[in-house]
Amino acid sequence: MDINIIGVAVPVFMFMIVAEWCVGRLQGRQIYRLNDAISDLTCGMGDQLIGLLMKGTLVGIYVGLYNLWHLFEWSSESGWVWVFGLLSVDFCYYWYHRFSHRVNFAWAAHVVHHQSEEYNLAVALRQPWFAQTFSWAFYLPLALLGLPPVVYVTSFSLNLLYQFWIHTRIVGTLGPFGLVFNTPSHHRVHHGSNEKYLDKNYAGILIVWDRLFGTFK
Repeated sequence: MDINIIGVAVPVFMFMIVAEWCVGRLQGRQIYRLNDAISDLTCGMGDQLIGLLMKGTLVGIYVGLYNLWHLFEWSSESGWVWVFGLLSVDFCYYWYHRFSHRVNFAWAAHVVHHQSEEYNLAVALRQPWFAQTFSWAFYLPLALLGLPPVVYVTSFSLNLLYQFWIHTRIVGTLGPFGLVFNTPSHHRVHHGSNEKYLDKNYAGILIVWDRLFGTFK
């Protein structure tokens, strides 16, 4: 099983970053600084390289746990299983992300993503290198529930893919869409340094988790 949606999407990411820069220039706004963007892309490349080394082991742990102890038999050919996969992975991501902000050793890794002085699509690629050493543990309950590995891996990749576009100042508020889904305006709050915005809006795709668990701002 070799599904690397993020790797395949890199050319699209680069195109969107250039497009965002062009829009900023047309609007007379400085959205990018070269040194900051280079740092973002370097972090992203390092994250992908480490992922190449670790992915087989981490997916292997999930598959091993699934093969030994899964409780339910679900077919990856069922559309409802894919819906459950997307929702459950997003739910687990919320708790991983919240953990990364609230626990010191996890924040020491995750803080890299918040160190940029800018807010643009390149910041989405500014990923911590060592979060992969513990983030996988938050998804293991899905293996016990019987979520097929191919559904888990694909849903995980789609979750990360969604989060790319919310790292922008170009897009304003999106009305009713933001009642359910994470949006650029929601995620700008998450990256804010004002005290009232700290540790808010941990969502990946669905902002409803923050609304449910009291972390929405």
